[in-house]
Amino acid sequence: MSDYRKTPEALARLTPEQYHVTQESGTEHPFRNAFHDHKEAGLYVDIVSGEPLFTSLDKFDSGCGWPSFSRPVESNNVVEHRDTSHGMIRTEVRSGHGDSHLGHVFPDGPADRGGLRYCINSASLRFIPVAELEQEGYGDYRKLFDTDQ
Repeated sequence: MSDYRKTPEALARLTPEQYHVTQESGTEHPFRNAFHDHKEAGLYVDIVSGEPLFTSLDKFDSGCGWPSFSRPVESNNVVEHRDTSHGMIRTEVRSGHGDSHLGHVFPDGPADRGGLRYCINSASLRFIPVAELEQEGYGDYRKLFDTDQ
């Protein structure tokens, strides 16, 4: 896969919560979402465009109630914007091609992993297990999970 974009068909497949989060910059409830404590190895992609965003290798438990990652798998697939909503100054992260709202990035992540915490809404993600990467068109990412390198 390499044609990552937002299409009317992709938007039509979203649940109301997925639409609210990705298209209206919403936020799902902490601790009550699909991936906050998900531990399976694999790739997390944008629910709308399919662009690769994060891997389970960079996921960690920050205790915040949302999935947290120390870095994106492809830096150009995650873009940052200043967010002054809700009386705060934060850094919003969006998918680079699909322009989906993903969540926010904070400078309080693990120091040994670069110090960043990408706090991401599960509703903006689709998870692809390692065993399904090839059939889903993400075979190039399989090598990241090989432990005999």
